[in-house]
Amino acid sequence: MELQHEFTVPVPVDDAWRALLDIERIAPCLPGASVTDYDGKTVTGSVRVKVGPVTLTYRGTAVFEERDDTEHRMVLIASGRETRGQGTARATVTGTLTPREKETAVTVRTDLAVTGRPAQFGRGLLSEVGGRLVTQFADCLAERLTEPEQEQEQEGQGQGQGQGQGQQERKQAPEPEPAAPIDLTRTAALPVARRVGPPLVAAALVLFAWRWRRAVRQRR
Repeated sequence: MELQHEFTVPVPVDDAWRALLDIERIAPCLPGASVTDYDGKTVTGSVRVKVGPVTLTYRGTAVFEERDDTEHRMVLIASGRETRGQGTARATVTGTLTPREKETAVTVRTDLAVTGRPAQFGRGLLSEVGGRLVTQFADCLAERLTEPEQEQEQEGQGQGQGQGQGQQERKQAPEPEPAAPIDLTRTAALPVARRVGPPLVAAALVLFAWRWRRAVRQRR
């Protein structure tokens, strides 16, 4: 299935491009995702998804197949498999950045193939859910890109202080906690309510009118 979304970030296109290529910086903004390794081309990590009471973990990679620094266009091929099941997910993601005065428009086109529990949502609902997740990512990214320079410098200094403690201590450091899972059921609730709500309200009004007329006739 093919999905398309768009968002804007409040920085010039060159700054937005550099930020989107800084995987470690934007990783906390990716809903449900945890990055364990990045070698400049391949991202290794996991994504946690919650469907009802069940939490699924997909482990896999995302590879930069194309990266055009002039046209600000990138193509990633991501694939993953459930750690405790047969479900799979594969996506080809094409991102294009377009300058808009002092902002940047980001267009994301995703060719997605998914099996297992998430597949039950269908293309329409997955597109709406994807739109909400993209909005969450865009809001988080915009907040990080507009942080005061002083806060960024302090963050960099904090990271630098730990570099002199030796390779052995870094290996013994505890692994970061897994990211909170994407709750597909809850995220999909609002789009479903928007789609189903108006017909239900109309049906309820018709039923109420029918019962009211019937009651009036019986009184006569």
